[in-house]
Amino acid sequence: AAVPAGMLALLLGTLLWAPWQALHGAPLVELSGDQDFQLFLHKNLEFTRKIKGDVAVLQRVVCDTFQLCKEEELLLVRQDLGIVQVPLEQCHSRNFQAEACFSQIHDGLRAYHGSLAAVLELLPGHTSLVETLQLDAANLSSNIQQQMEDLGLATVTYPTEGPGPLPTFSSSFHHQVGGFFILANFQRFLETAYR
Repeated sequence: AAVPAGMLALLLGTLLWAPWQALHGAPLVELSGDQDFQLFLHKNLEFTRKIKGDVAVLQRVVCDTFQLCKEEELLLVRQDLGIVQVPLEQCHSRNFQAEACFSQIHDGLRAYHGSLAAVLELLPGHTSLVETLQLDAANLSSNIQQQMEDLGLATVTYPTEGPGPLPTFSSSFHHQVGGFFILANFQRFLETAYR
């Protein structure tokens, strides 16, 4: 079934939020009478804010525990670790396609869900918060997939087996820096997805 143009525009607004409004000059609410989608949007923006807050708490723990607080001081070590930012360029492409953007968000949430296991090993005293963050990432991914199905968009289904292998760290310092960058990258990913 074809997706109404207003629904695709609203979906784009979900991802680009204020910048998109400025370009098109129309408030999101006027574009859609679909209250279910408005509710989805509101709940999941709040949910994303909550996840960002939990990531920020863990970033402070890494800063306080390991004195790893400033990214620019760790860039050389980062190159050795091979930890990269999960891309979201499909969400800002001139040829925006909701399926491609949501596929990247799904892929990113799945990747961060898996890589948070390295943070779990690093911060055993904060197991509950890291596990909550993993669960929230999985739930947000599930919410997005359900909304895609509701809109009649193609969905991305991942295998149910566990995440891929964790990065291997040659020293405890590299593990600490790896945890720092996993959290920093996840925070940037969430901020981009939220916008």
